[in-house]
Amino acid sequence: MLQQVREQLQAHQAVFALIERDLSPQISELAELLTRAFMNGNKLLVMGNGGSAADSQHFAAEIVGRFKMERRALPAVALSTDTSILTALGNDYGFDSVFSRQIEALAAAGDVVIGLSTSGNSPNVSRALELARSRGCRTVGLLGKDGGSIRELCDLALIIPAQDTPRIQEGHITVIHIVCDLVEKALFAQ
Repeated sequence: MLQQVREQLQAHQAVFALIERDLSPQISELAELLTRAFMNGNKLLVMGNGGSAADSQHFAAEIVGRFKMERRALPAVALSTDTSILTALGNDYGFDSVFSRQIEALAAAGDVVIGLSTSGNSPNVSRALELARSRGCRTVGLLGKDGGSIRELCDLALIIPAQDTPRIQEGHITVIHIVCDLVEKALFAQ
């Protein structure tokens, strides 16, 4: 088992070396995009399925609450949190519409809409990003593998260079943490 632990940690380190080398400019761009949106009175809407739903909820919590510093709350909503909305929309319109209906209700031009998908092919995330783009929102994908079909729907696509879902999710949460830190510093550091 010890060897398997080492192999997993080595795989993690290899992916993170690629993230540092290849995605640093996009991470910075995402932080700048969110900073401008918040300065202009816009909000963050974020979504994903399964582990990506948990990561989207974590992202929204860090933005509304705080990441490292005491500050005023910033507007962010994870579209995976309201079970009544999700089950009603899933039942009445189909699971592929659970996020797009919320985008229809909540998104305004200038908002940032982020879809998390380790495969890059989640139909409900795709539909929501398409609608968000048509409404004048900035669309961002936190993706994995080759970015899938969602890549083309994004103004900014951050694709974790891995095939393994756990490594992709580890990359996503690290990107989220870096972005939260940069946004806080840009908006609130003295």
